[in-house]
Amino acid sequence: MPTRKKLAASIAGIAVVGLLAGCGGASDAPAADDKGTDANPVTIGVVGASDPYWETYVDAAADEGISVELVDFAEYTQPNPALSEGEIDINQFQHIVYLAQYNEEAGQDLQPIGSTAIYPLPLYSTEYDSVEDIPDGAEIAIPNDESNQARALLVLQSAGLIELEDGGTIFSTPDDIIAEDSRVTVNPLSADLTATSLPDVAGAIINNDFATKAGLSPDDVIAQDDPEDANALPYANVFATRSADADNEVYAQLVEIFQDTTTVTDGLIENSGGTAVLLKTPVEDLVSSLEAVQSDIADVG
Repeated sequence: MPTRKKLAASIAGIAVVGLLAGCGGASDAPAADDKGTDANPVTIGVVGASDPYWETYVDAAADEGISVELVDFAEYTQPNPALSEGEIDINQFQHIVYLAQYNEEAGQDLQPIGSTAIYPLPLYSTEYDSVEDIPDGAEIAIPNDESNQARALLVLQSAGLIELEDGGTIFSTPDDIIAEDSRVTVNPLSADLTATSLPDVAGAIINNDFATKAGLSPDDVIAQDDPEDANALPYANVFATRSADADNEVYAQLVEIFQDTTTVTDGLIENSGGTAVLLKTPVEDLVSSLEAVQSDIADVG
């Protein structure tokens, strides 16, 4: 099983390239109950503020009388510390597994206040039209970073291609594959190589960003995790804030604006290459999922 530190390093899956935008320190942060005005906007930390749907979202919030300032970060390791330190009010860039890992590692209590979408992790094949067509003993490429690797293994298990010890978890590794009960072998590769490996293997689990860059079509997807499955909930992307602000009504309204503004959600789907599945998961379910994942992480130690 991976250690907590190894998992923390792997979940982001993006190289550290530095902070694009800085903010004031926690001592400069205004009170949360006086946010959303032009003089005191709600600051939301994101990764990829240049994605067009974010500008649409800021405009939609303004139409509802809420001023939003986006703070753009170049790496996934920065928005949570910035939120913890009061440099921003909310962030939206991560799924529940990542948030749970941060809370455990940093001793923080950031909380989800709303869902946006889940990005199913797909199995692509350019040779076979269905998982049933894949022959026994065939090779499947999967990402080799621990977070995506475990999720990829769960996708292959749900597709009936492998069996994992004890049903698999968010910490599963190829060592947990029960070979005699599995139809295929797996080849862990760097995530950025899974798409280029596709001509040489029966199939490959390819992260959304790399699939889009490789020009792969959703028509080439032959399996993926089911967003409706409770086991997929930890991979739901969320808005998060400090626990003291979890009941802030303005922040809750901003979540609703995101979820209910068609031009925003259409833009998100378009930006994902059509792969994002929109979610309106009850906040209590998000919180329960976070608590369960943090408990699992703490047990692994």
